[in-house]
Amino acid sequence: MTAPENTGRRFHAYTIRHLDELLQRAPLTEEQRLRTRAVASVLPFRTNAYVVDELIDWDDPFGDPMFRLVFPQEDMLPVEDVDHIAGLLQNDASKQEVTAAANQIRFKLNPHPAGQLALNIPKAGEEPIPGLQHKYRETVLFFPQQGQTCHAYCTYCFRWAQFVGIADLKMANNDVEQLTGYVRDHPEVSSVLLTGGDPMIMGEPVLRRYIEPLLEMEHVESVRIGSKALAYWPQRFVSDPDADDTLRLFERVVASGKNLAFMAHFSHQKELDSEIVREAVRRIRATGAVIRTQAPLIRTINDDAEQWAGMWRTQHKLGMIPYYMFVERDTGPQDYFSVPLVRAWEIFRDAFSQVSGLCRTVRGPSMSATPGKVAVDGVVEIGGEKVFALRMLQARDPDLVGRPFYAKFDENAVWVDDLKPAFADKFPFE
Repeated sequence: MTAPENTGRRFHAYTIRHLDELLQRAPLTEEQRLRTRAVASVLPFRTNAYVVDELIDWDDPFGDPMFRLVFPQEDMLPVEDVDHIAGLLQNDASKQEVTAAANQIRFKLNPHPAGQLALNIPKAGEEPIPGLQHKYRETVLFFPQQGQTCHAYCTYCFRWAQFVGIADLKMANNDVEQLTGYVRDHPEVSSVLLTGGDPMIMGEPVLRRYIEPLLEMEHVESVRIGSKALAYWPQRFVSDPDADDTLRLFERVVASGKNLAFMAHFSHQKELDSEIVREAVRRIRATGAVIRTQAPLIRTINDDAEQWAGMWRTQHKLGMIPYYMFVERDTGPQDYFSVPLVRAWEIFRDAFSQVSGLCRTVRGPSMSATPGKVAVDGVVEIGGEKVFALRMLQARDPDLVGRPFYAKFDENAVWVDDLKPAFADKFPFE
């Protein structure tokens, strides 16, 4: 078999230091580049040579969803905030001044939604365990310290606060004993999710250090890896120096009798089209791992039914399992990227109707909110009243899982907090 094109390239990251140079490829004015740098001074920017050279159409960047996916847009933040940062940059303000101004804006953007810090972090005795979250009974999330960056950052990332250099906002832990000790003491935990950032930024020896101890625990049924590496750096599984060792690690997980669930983040069909992505998918599946796909519905990037139906069909054809369509979370530039819930449901319904039953494993549109995952099942009329039909796909309180409930119809609502109960005084989770 001929090796896919570009398998031999080495990983090369671009950060805000390279932003102005990269933007020279696009027909931006000097003022537009300045304002783009201003947004990148608040929200994190990082990409790499594969994304820049292979996925973006530089002949028409403003019409290209992949450009908007990784390059900041000046209207992602309020005009007055962009004006302020741009003025500081133009006047050669010190790094400390720019950072201080950026931090003031960041703290207005709900950096940790859904009670991540207040409600999800468990304790060992009286001490919180950093870098660990236990929101749902069966599942523990772990944030390995070495995995708290990505091969590239999405402009809509709900974990943007991990990457802006504010220690109080970062979730991370490199203590394997804290992870294994907690999981060992909680037999109700059947699934451990390594998340970030992106755990696949880590080399195989580090990844193995976190995964191998979990294989000794009988009550752990699955190990999950949340990653966008298949989209942003598929070389990780094909030609990187430790690609083969990583796949052997995946094989060991499967051989131990546990399910290895690779939670792949694909935002757009263009991320699925290159031959190296398909080879990476083939190699991962050959280990016995199961690849499940998920992404949020994002305005200007994938907010049409044909895009989602096409992604699900391609993913299914390649042997992946469509899993979730999420609603953009209430953090960061939500106002720029959010889609009204009624429109999100219409897009999901129309895409769902275009695929076979084998693709209809996908669930959504789903809001990962404070009480749990809230799905919009539809818009219905009951007793002459138009309402949203909602359902808890997952919940802090297991008794609420699967329970349907209703909210008053609101054509402008983009998040569960915008909704009011219908036929009841409060929602089931209140």
